[in-house]
Amino acid sequence: MPFSRTEAADRGGVNGYRSLVSEKTRWVTAHGTGHAQWYIERFRRMAEEGVDLDGEARLLDTMLARTSRVLDAGCGTGRVGAALAARDHVVVGVDADRELIEAAKADHPGSTWLVGDLAELDLAVECEPELFDAAVCAGNVMPYLAPGSEGTVLARIRAHLRDDGLFVVGFGLDRGYSLADFDNQSATAGLVLEHRFATWDLRPWRNDAPFAVSVLRRPIPTPG
Repeated sequence: MPFSRTEAADRGGVNGYRSLVSEKTRWVTAHGTGHAQWYIERFRRMAEEGVDLDGEARLLDTMLARTSRVLDAGCGTGRVGAALAARDHVVVGVDADRELIEAAKADHPGSTWLVGDLAELDLAVECEPELFDAAVCAGNVMPYLAPGSEGTVLARIRAHLRDDGLFVVGFGLDRGYSLADFDNQSATAGLVLEHRFATWDLRPWRNDAPFAVSVLRRPIPTPG
């Protein structure tokens, strides 16, 4: 989930890069102390119970070549990124909540999990200069960002995609962040909307849908 006004204690490697944020995110302001641990235990319990938690990863996997580089932006406990790694993709996950990143490292070793602010995303400082084939934002990342930072986050994600790279994002439409704002901000960031669905399992989009899954792309520059 996205970040509060705090500074990562570690720097470099998988410990996460140093980042200072000017606004508290909705993830912080909407939840009290202990929420991160509740969130971690909730998903661990669902995994133990055999709940299908891989829907987002299955969708993205169908769009990618084997061993694609994937940025899991707002990775939380690493649920989506781990499922992609299990499908032979190379995953770097970034989240602002240190507790969630520690859970991702503990539960899903093998991928790279970093503490950082998506609004200041710069993975070159983490020795991750290679651009990504795709990025994913699952779990209502966009509505939980600091108010007013959404456009900046979209621009930073685009900057980490290669030309023709995909960005797949899903969020609920009852959480204070409108689809119209998302469409305007993603277009301003240089991302092109290609598809929209009402669910991660590709139910057809309708204007009264409570959830949106959008497939965008960083376009290939036009010669000349």
